[in-house]
Order: sequence, then structure tokens, then C-alpha cells
Amino acid sequence: MDCKLRAKNCGGCPLLGLDYAAQLKQKEEKVRALVGKYGPVHPIRGMEQPYHYRNKVISTFAVGWGGKLTSGIYAANSHKVLPVESCLLQDEVLDKTMQAVRAAANACRYQPYDEDKGTGLVRHCLLRRGVATGQVMVVLVTAQPVLPGAKNFVKALLAETAQRGVTVTTVVQNVNSRKTSVVLGEAEKVLYGKGFILDTLCGKTYAISPRSFYQINHAQTEVLYGLAVEAAKLTGKEVVLDAYCGIGTIGLTAADHAKQVVGVELNRDAVQDAIGNARHNGVKNARFFAADATRWIREATAAGEKADVIFMDPPREGSTPEFLASVARMAPKRVVYVSCNPVTLARDLATLTKLGYKAEGFTPVDMFPHTEHIEVVCALSKASARRVR
Repeated sequence: MDCKLRAKNCGGCPLLGLDYAAQLKQKEEKVRALVGKYGPVHPIRGMEQPYHYRNKVISTFAVGWGGKLTSGIYAANSHKVLPVESCLLQDEVLDKTMQAVRAAANACRYQPYDEDKGTGLVRHCLLRRGVATGQVMVVLVTAQPVLPGAKNFVKALLAETAQRGVTVTTVVQNVNSRKTSVVLGEAEKVLYGKGFILDTLCGKTYAISPRSFYQINHAQTEVLYGLAVEAAKLTGKEVVLDAYCGIGTIGLTAADHAKQVVGVELNRDAVQDAIGNARHNGVKNARFFAADATRWIREATAAGEKADVIFMDPPREGSTPEFLASVARMAPKRVVYVSCNPVTLARDLATLTKLGYKAEGFTPVDMFPHTEHIEVVCALSKASARRVR
């Protein structure tokens, strides 16, 4: 399957021209080349239908044909907005929702923000959909706090989405007045609904707000987290640390199989979501802390706190030497490393191996078909009783 946007320098699907089976083989071989010396690499878990999996869409506004407002993504290696009507990776409901957003914004005569001149009103639109619930969130990012005719925009948007067979659950205005490439600002105003949507993942229900980190591929996330919990070999007696926990998804998935779960995350909004998600799901054996993971585990270790299993799901840049040293001092029996970047995983494995941990195996998961990104679940066990100073 091909896409006409590729000819216009869209860089969103660099592997789209490659047969999907060949994509999977290429990714599995890359993981094996990077980490195969540490342990066996199991077959990659791919998708049956590797299209329209993105439950989150970010669209940037620009001036289109005839002076009308349009929106899309930046062309590869540029700041030129490439108009997008539909995308092979995006949830088709969100494609329709974005068409409705543009129609409503044009009806309200909103002008796109010009980042060079600092003029205009609307910068981006972020859309989210709860795949299991069908709930849809629209976040309109503006350069100024005042959204003229906000009620009229919501009314027009709901009418436009209804015409396309879409029901919008909530509409939020996010204000980003800074000169930055970061999409979302700090201030928000709920224009319609509750300001969040719900989704169900691995048997738990999650509240997802505009700035929540939530995996964009629902089907493959269930595969990924299932593998992670399986790798932990929980018996119900373990104290589990969920580092870089986000809104608590891995920790809450593991909570049914553990004695206690402790989640640590730097983003305070995410921690509040995690606490609310635990409460909403009736999970009473999970606690969450807003803190830098490296600092928290260092202080917890110094205070004599222990964990039997540590889940770590760091950002693309991987973990830190200080965090990994503290993991070794805490001396869990098992570490489950969920990596979104096998290059930094390989780097961190070199450290963990020196600190007395042995990789039992790796399972790649294709979370982002037609792109070069790969997720990997790595199970490690304590190989020696070596004491770390």
C-alpha cells in the first residue's frame, strides 16, 4: 500500500514502500545486532493490520489554498506544513475529526499562527481517541488566552463532527504563547465535556488528559505490557517498583499479580492521573510519587527500601548510570526493561551486566509499523550477589 503524501516529502512512514514482513525482519535483525550478545532475541511481535493504529494525532495549522486555513504535518527536514486529509497511520475517526476541526475553525475565521511573525491565533490541534471506549478529545492550541467565539466554535465543531458520524466527548483550549516547537503550553481551559477521555487497556480503565503520556498503538500496547508482566514472573508476594511510570499503566497492569506497586514519575500531571487511575480501578496496593526517578531510587536505596522487581520504561535517551547503580544497590531479583530505543538499551545493558544482572531474553514489539522505531521487552535476573559500593 502506498500514499500520495510520500511524493510530497512526508517523512512519517519511511518504511511504507517495504513489504511489512520485510519491515519486521529488518527490525528484528537490528535488535539482534544491538543486543544479541547479551541473550536470545525472540521473534518480533507484529500487527495483523498494520494501518490506522495511531490513537493520537497532532496537526499544525497553516494558510492553505485561497487563504483558507488548512492543517497537516511538517514535511521532512523542514518547517513547511504539508496539508493532510487522511493518513494511513492515523485512526480514521481522527481523520474525520480533524476535517471537522478545520471546517469549524474556518467558519469562525480563525487565523493560523505564523511562527516567524508571531501573528495569528491557532497553532496546533491535538486529537485523542479511546480505542476501547470510542471517546474523542479535541485540544485546540492557541497563541493567546482569549479564543473569540469559543462557544460558536464548539457548536460548529459538534455539528461538523456529527455530519461525519463522529461524537466528540470533550473540547479543550490549550494556550501556548511561547516561541517554541513544543506543541502544548501549560494553561488549559475546558470548553466542552470533562477535559479528559477514558480508555480501557489490559483490563484497567484510564483517564487520559491532553498532556498524559499514553501509548499511541492500543493493540500493540496490550502485547507489550502483557510481555512485560509475564517477564516479571510475579507470584503475588513481590514489592514492585515502576520507574518512569507515566499515568501508571504498567504498574497498574502488574498490581493484580503483586503485593505492592510503587510508581515514580517526574511529570506531576501524569502522577495525578496515575493516582486517579488507581482509585478509579479500585487498586489499593499501588502508590505513586512525583519525582525524578534517578534521585528517588538513590534516596530510597539509601533509606534501606527494597523492591523485588523493577519495571523501567525510560524515554528514548534511556536511563542514567546513577539510576542503574541504584537499581543494583536495591538488588531486585528481576528487572524488566521496556525500551523504545534499542541503541540506548544496549548501552544500559552493558552497565547492568557489569553490575551483576544477566539478560534472559529480548522480545521486540512493532509498536510503530512503517516507521523505524522499535520497542523491546528485556527480562533480566540477578546473576550474582556482588555488592555494589
